[in-house]
Amino acid sequence: MKGQDPIPSFSPLSDSNGDSKASWDDNEGLCDSVGSTKKSKTGPVRRARKVEGGIFFPKPENAVTIAVSSRVLFRTEKEQKVFEEKGVEEYLKYQVEHENEPLAPGPAFPFVKALEAVNTQLRELYPDSEELFDIVLVTYNHAHVGLRLINTINHHNLFIERFCMTGGTSPIGYLKAWHTNLYLSADPKKVQEALAEGIAAATMFMPEKQMDVSETQLRVAFDGDAVLFSDESERIFKAHGLDKFFEHERENENTLLDH
Repeated sequence: MKGQDPIPSFSPLSDSNGDSKASWDDNEGLCDSVGSTKKSKTGPVRRARKVEGGIFFPKPENAVTIAVSSRVLFRTEKEQKVFEEKGVEEYLKYQVEHENEPLAPGPAFPFVKALEAVNTQLRELYPDSEELFDIVLVTYNHAHVGLRLINTINHHNLFIERFCMTGGTSPIGYLKAWHTNLYLSADPKKVQEALAEGIAAATMFMPEKQMDVSETQLRVAFDGDAVLFSDESERIFKAHGLDKFFEHERENENTLLDH
């Protein structure tokens, strides 16, 4: 279980696990309370709807939905260590005892803050338009950890209306239902599952060397090969080497790449 999000199958506070109806009832309350704990911002009002055991705000029209794992949005190494060394019961107990201690920012935090900065500027320029980026927090955790996540979201002044606690089940079904455009996770297996379903996804981890990243400017670099355009040239390079790659590029310099 090392390297994976905690997957609680037992809770000292409940007889149910993350898959049961009782647990989903807990999730529903948490999903609803995330929106109510945040101060409303200028923009169109969205009506909540109930989806598979949780209350979620519908995706804004034309928005880019980005689902982020709690383990990449926040630092959870200490909590993960408790889970791996002492088990689920002690892990949940630790989370409840520290629910008023906000988690530190994780590797995806500056990216999410930059997305929110773009949304804020768009609201100022176009008050009647909907958000360009819709951020969803996804976690394998049990509902009892939800309060700490909510407190952390509010502490860092994040505007996240929706999050889902799967209680150990795969988040892929939710990602598909939300028409997710990008999924960021610390678990390579879940990233592979998302990719297999046609969802753009990436594995994130804390770098050994900390870098100063802007939280107010959104900077995105696209790999042209096999990401922005087709992998035609890359496949030739891998199959035939660099010389054939250059030959192919010269012969097709006036041919547009597929996308």
